[in-house]
Amino acid sequence: MRKSIISCQSIQINLLLAALFAVSSIFAQEQQAKPTGWTPEELIKIKSVGSVRVAQDGKRVLYTIREAVTDGDESTYRTHIWMANTDGSNAFQFTYGEKSCSDPQWSPDGRQIAFTSSRSGKNNIWLIRVGGGEAEQLTDVKTGVGSYAWSPDGNQIAFMMSDTLTREEEQNQKAKNDARVVDENFKMNHLYVIPTAKNSDGKRVQRQLTIGDFTVGGAFGGGFDWSPDGKTIVFSHVPTPRVNDWPKADISTVDVASREIKSLVNSNAAEFGPLYSPDGKWIAFSKSDDPPTWAFTSRVHLIKADGGEPKPLANSYDQQPSVFGWSADGKSVLFSETYRTISRLGALPVDGGALVWLTTENQMVSNVHLNAAKNYIGFTSETPDSPPEAFVSRVDKLAPVQVSTIQTLPEMALGKTEVIQWPSKDGKQIEGLLTYPVDYQAGEKVPLLVIVHGGPTGVFVQRFIGNRGAYPIAAFASNGYAVLRCNVRGSSGYGREFRYANYNDWGGGDFQDIMTGVDYVVQKGIADPEKLGVMGWSYGGYMTSWVITQTKRFKAASVGAGVTNLMSFTGTADIPGFIPDYFGGEYWDVFENWTSHSAMFNIKGVSTPTLIQHGENDARVPVSQGYELYNALKRQGVETKMVTYPRQPHGIGEPKLLMDAMQRNLDWFGKWIKGDDKMMAR
Repeated sequence: MRKSIISCQSIQINLLLAALFAVSSIFAQEQQAKPTGWTPEELIKIKSVGSVRVAQDGKRVLYTIREAVTDGDESTYRTHIWMANTDGSNAFQFTYGEKSCSDPQWSPDGRQIAFTSSRSGKNNIWLIRVGGGEAEQLTDVKTGVGSYAWSPDGNQIAFMMSDTLTREEEQNQKAKNDARVVDENFKMNHLYVIPTAKNSDGKRVQRQLTIGDFTVGGAFGGGFDWSPDGKTIVFSHVPTPRVNDWPKADISTVDVASREIKSLVNSNAAEFGPLYSPDGKWIAFSKSDDPPTWAFTSRVHLIKADGGEPKPLANSYDQQPSVFGWSADGKSVLFSETYRTISRLGALPVDGGALVWLTTENQMVSNVHLNAAKNYIGFTSETPDSPPEAFVSRVDKLAPVQVSTIQTLPEMALGKTEVIQWPSKDGKQIEGLLTYPVDYQAGEKVPLLVIVHGGPTGVFVQRFIGNRGAYPIAAFASNGYAVLRCNVRGSSGYGREFRYANYNDWGGGDFQDIMTGVDYVVQKGIADPEKLGVMGWSYGGYMTSWVITQTKRFKAASVGAGVTNLMSFTGTADIPGFIPDYFGGEYWDVFENWTSHSAMFNIKGVSTPTLIQHGENDARVPVSQGYELYNALKRQGVETKMVTYPRQPHGIGEPKLLMDAMQRNLDWFGKWIKGDDKMMAR
């Protein structure tokens, strides 16, 4: 009997131990599955917020949420529309489905919402009642709808659409007899209108408003606006859809009833972004310098709606204002602009008075939309340690109210980010953003990664460090790196003189701005001078490829879609006017200037291990630029790896491929700077 009791006790103990082991194993697996720091898989989950639009009555707001979809074979982004009260209450998802719904716009009476979606195949405009229900397809076009806008009375919607193929072109394409001649037979964007109500036959008949040898919008986007009486549309246009034609932008008007087109502004400068005043008597527009330059300067002008001599308003701070509307009383033109590391809102008085800032130097404001009543704005805002959300505010008294709470961050720490300044070699003051490793202790020397922005007129601003991108700042900080993002000379946000300070000097002063920034962080006792890395995309890729020809201080580099050879780049890119503007003429006229600033003509002796990443369908910086660098490094025995991304243009647009790019950068710098040889086995 005693043996039986002991046996039973043993069995119970064993069962208890097994149960405890199972629980502990599950707990251990959960702990192991739970990431301890930011990873590409976590970063790809961060959502984007946009199209924050307040209704005319100021009571409700629409906004869109864009998130990655990576289940199974899918690798895309899906956007849907949300609605909330302007006090932030009663937020709910308004549209659903497998296809994205984007660019929502309230009808003037507030009873309907228009949006665009490709749920029918091509991108078309759809209408839905504010109370919900089934959406109704408004347009049915073959090439897809671009920008669109309600007429003031709500009876029509104007939209942009590219020319369709002719019947002969369709037949030739089907028969594979469709040879194309470069720079001929462009498919232009033109304006159309379509009624929002059906006629007696139950149909809506769209009309083409603009016809001619020009394309509406161009590199500056939609570029059209209804007059307050709904009789006229003002629009900007360029000769062809080529990006290189942006300096030829002009402004015209079209009579909606007669389709008569009249030239309004036509000069050697680029004119774009026209907007009617509330009373319809004036049109505000942006005008570039004359002749236009690629570092880009613009100023807001006013012109009478029926024509005349344009009148310039006061200059904005950076002389690159992005106009988004008029004040309700018609006394000011409203704009957004980069101010150092912040995007701010400002107003330019129509009487010529000085710029008035509407937001502080501490509030990041992006993606601004003014409502139809011109009394509310919707926008997104974020900080380095808080992700973007939707906000609204009255225009007359800015007091932002957060109306979305869509970001659910994992319980992981973020590295602290601060703005720093240092003098460059020539004394010019340079600014940048320094992100510390997670749990950084003062006095600790850590590896430093330098990121160079694109442009070169790009600028690093105080956005959330967990946003998606090829260079995962939050993940770098989780892996023990400090990250320095330099706003080198040539950046926007610091005034016209600073933005033009790199003309004829790529790889000169901007290189010194980077190196003195590195020295500054080293001298502060933060960066380990023996553990440095550098990376950048586009112009940032140019600078990275240049840096490795000038110094061996960096233990590893990553070149993303980099311009490595100024001559071959200009001969193959979609912007052949870009480099001649920056370097004072064509390469056959100033040959030495081009070669002395190209990495490929200074590549001998480079030894820095270099990762190269490039989209295969990149028209801006063709993939051949990456191959030139790759082959030159390989032939010299330099440790290098080149990764190309199918289907991708100048930026990586598919989430799975973006995660791949992020992980490869983490692995590359981990191997060559930290000695962590866990490269992706792909």
